[in-house]
Amino acid sequence: MKGIIVILVVVVLVVGFFATYYNRFITLRNRVDNAWAQIDVQLQRRLDLIPNLIETVKGYAAHEASTLQSVTDARAAAMGASTLEGKMQAENVLSDTLKSLFAVSEAYPDLKANQNFLQLQHELTETEDKISIMRQSYNDTVMMFNNAIQRFPGNIIASTFGFKARQSFQTDNPAVAEPPKVVFES
Repeated sequence: MKGIIVILVVVVLVVGFFATYYNRFITLRNRVDNAWAQIDVQLQRRLDLIPNLIETVKGYAAHEASTLQSVTDARAAAMGASTLEGKMQAENVLSDTLKSLFAVSEAYPDLKANQNFLQLQHELTETEDKISIMRQSYNDTVMMFNNAIQRFPGNIIASTFGFKARQSFQTDNPAVAEPPKVVFES
């Protein structure tokens, strides 16, 4: 009788151990998915603002068609990305093209003074700031998830139940990856 009780206790402990780890992985995976969803909301907001921004710039900078087309193409690529990795890459390209659009605006004083343009630029800047903060949160959450499924004994349980490491949201832009160079002229 004692032997059966000991076996039952061991089985309950082992099942409890696996259940605890499994539930932890589920919680962390859901946090990663939620963190990405928060980024996705802001990315969609940015995508929604871009057509208005392009229309405003068109009226002032008609001969900057290549820049406007680049932004339009980057927006279309971001909207059409179907995988998480593809969306990350497309969003990085879109960020770069938006920077070039704002650089174009510097050459047009009337555009820089246009209230509609200024409001759109302000909203886009706020959205970019939110995206940056949420990318950091996403990357932190991905790191916690990846650590949990790669450490022992979690790695055994994770591989048993098919939990896979997630990719962080990184920039491909070497200008962003490198620190800025400051040069003082004498």
